[in-house]
Amino acid sequence: MTETVETISQKIQAALTGLTRAERQLATHLLSHYPVAALGSITALAKAAGVSTPTVVRLVQKLGFKGYPDFQASLRTEVEEMLVSPLAKHQRWAGGVPDTHILNRFADAVVANLQATLGQIDHAEFDAAAALLADPGRQIVALGGRITHTMADHFVTHMKVVRPGVTLMSDMANAWPPALLDIRPGDVALVFDIRRYENTVLQVAEMAVDQGAEVVLITDQWVSPAASLARHTLRAHVEVPSAWDSTVSILVLVETLLAAVQDLTWQETHARMKRLEGLYDRARFFRRFR
Repeated sequence: MTETVETISQKIQAALTGLTRAERQLATHLLSHYPVAALGSITALAKAAGVSTPTVVRLVQKLGFKGYPDFQASLRTEVEEMLVSPLAKHQRWAGGVPDTHILNRFADAVVANLQATLGQIDHAEFDAAAALLADPGRQIVALGGRITHTMADHFVTHMKVVRPGVTLMSDMANAWPPALLDIRPGDVALVFDIRRYENTVLQVAEMAVDQGAEVVLITDQWVSPAASLARHTLRAHVEVPSAWDSTVSILVLVETLLAAVQDLTWQETHARMKRLEGLYDRARFFRRFR
């Protein structure tokens, strides 16, 4: 079974309630500029966060590190994990594989990812995200990256049945401005972004926020830079013994969100589904067996 390692951002978030005002200010700065903020000197970090260097030392010790060098070394290891190329990932996995079949190793990793993902989801955060997506007064636009665009497409395909006002943003850059043109304050942008984080996805999220949209971000355990723009962030564990990350945990989050929104809007959703089935029947869309 793949071992689940708590990331530094998760440690910071878990520690927030027990921090002093200055430490919380520093923690917020770290999370808002994660992981870049802490890659420089302790002096540079303290200055950027508006705190003293002793505050930096106290915070990293509260997080379980001996000092800033230990904290920074761990963070740099995380950054390497975030940015590792598919080829390098495959070489790392292939170097020490056990004598078991890939089906077993992959399944173990996926199950561990699901357990880690569901184990660290904040239920209140999830419920709040679902409530935003269920609000009929808010339009929804969904966008994913090179790999996660399929997750956005899956979400939109099903959500269009659940409620109106749902749009999939094209992965073509020239389609973004028209898609963003009609976003109103309070509308929702559902954004998918996993490592290696894509500048284009971040740019669209920034433009959506500038239009007044609320961002719901689905990302990986290392957390996309778009988290600094998000009202709600849901993290999925994605690492498997492959050159590519797994989207299984992301798919589970998407389908659970769909189920939650359906429950919140069931009366309207039920009526829409009945009308849709009538249209399918009229078009003889599905094959019937006698």
